[in-house]
Amino acid sequence: MSVEIELRLDNDYGSLGQSTRSFLDSSHGFHIGGKQVRAASTYALQDPSTGQVFAHAGQARMLDVADAVSAAKKALGGAWSRYRPHQREACLLRLADLLEQHARPLSEIETVCSGRLLQNTLHVDVHYSAHVLRYMAGWATKLSGRTTPLSVPYVPDGELDGFTFREAVGVVAAIVPWNVALGIAIWKIAPALAAGCTIVLKPAPQTPLTALYLAQLALEAGLPEGVLNVVTGSEPEVGVALVRDPDVDMVSFTGSTEVGRQIALDAAGAFKRFSLELGGKSPVIIAQDADLSRAIPQAAWAIFANHGQNCCAGSRLYAHARVFDEVVDGISAIAESITLGAPLDSQSAMGPLVNRAHSQRVLAYVQEGIREGASLRTGGQGLDHPGAYVRPTVLAGVSPQMRVVREEVFGPVLVAASFENDAQAVSLANDSEFGLGASIWSRDLDRVRYMTRKLQAGSVWVNTHNTLDVSLPFGGWKSSGMGHDLSEEAVLAHTRLKSSVHHYLQTDTTDLT
Repeated sequence: MSVEIELRLDNDYGSLGQSTRSFLDSSHGFHIGGKQVRAASTYALQDPSTGQVFAHAGQARMLDVADAVSAAKKALGGAWSRYRPHQREACLLRLADLLEQHARPLSEIETVCSGRLLQNTLHVDVHYSAHVLRYMAGWATKLSGRTTPLSVPYVPDGELDGFTFREAVGVVAAIVPWNVALGIAIWKIAPALAAGCTIVLKPAPQTPLTALYLAQLALEAGLPEGVLNVVTGSEPEVGVALVRDPDVDMVSFTGSTEVGRQIALDAAGAFKRFSLELGGKSPVIIAQDADLSRAIPQAAWAIFANHGQNCCAGSRLYAHARVFDEVVDGISAIAESITLGAPLDSQSAMGPLVNRAHSQRVLAYVQEGIREGASLRTGGQGLDHPGAYVRPTVLAGVSPQMRVVREEVFGPVLVAASFENDAQAVSLANDSEFGLGASIWSRDLDRVRYMTRKLQAGSVWVNTHNTLDVSLPFGGWKSSGMGHDLSEEAVLAHTRLKSSVHHYLQTDTTDLT
């Protein structure tokens, strides 16, 4: 039985800091070439907890996108190209410090825009992002090539050496989603800057403001004008124009598989680099020998953390038949104990989804699953309130062909089914177009090794879920994308490899005294 705790559902704007209120009340345009550029038109930003308009953001035109790309190209061949690796490193380290110094306004702005809990935006978007910046800063001075003595049969005279160099790929279009807006922007920006690239950042329409705030901090950190540019807009044409601009050398995108597929076609047709981190439907496999005291709460938060709006959320649960009922009952009880409330309220355990339209989409998936035969264990409803609230939901007895099982719901909805043996668990887990993440809960090392090798996913976690470290690459298989964020792999992806051959002609040195 759910225990309701009375919490405020509307954000209390009186709790916001003065810096936050001042920024929200400001006129927001674009950040191009180190300058704040006024927008010819704007669109409304709505608070997910109420649906009320709280600010306006600039609606970019094609000319604004072209200006931003031009500024990035100019900086690439200008002041930024003269920055030595240790100077790029110093800029990223200063930006990390500034992020932490401005933690309160950044986290509050992100919370008001996205509906995510304040403690989440503070720890993930600010503090973890500072950690990512510091890690990537170190790579600026560690990008290196190789020297190779050559043996070319058709060049018998003289000595030959081969050299390889890594150079910045160029202008990068970084397009990021709303679910971890500032955090994922840093994932894109940090390796690109470490490699010496310049950037045009396109944030999601729902969450544009922290990107603009970040651009101001980047100038303060010492980045030359034009190295980081920001264009905002609610129209798809803005992103399309950015991807197709001939002066963009690489596209780095996190978002839906549908949009990522089109970006891949556009980029490949123009022979541009691209990196895509796309959708997911990540399985959580709980074996009969798992430590259920740990597996049950962790599996619950694998799906309910960040309101389920997470590309690698553990949205498909597969538990062994012997423990299935205990696992589902335990997760359902946790779901019923989660208090929904305003995201600025420290007592809230879950806030609203990003907007009302998305919450209705999530609930429609649940209702379709029930019509197709799934058993609703808990949740499946919104709140009698204009905010985009959805109760944490558990559907049991699902079958693989259901849309709620096959498609990315991107909300606090868990689908659960049982399995009889390890091979069946792996088969169920792999029966998906997605392959971003997966987790295994077991104390049997042989089982863990078998499943880890057989699961089709870019990240496989054991007795944990969605544990990301900046030193490990993060990326998907199948329809979950191509390329990697984080780690050395992300930095190398923003470089071009160049080789050079040096032929040293033999000379007479007898008179050199």
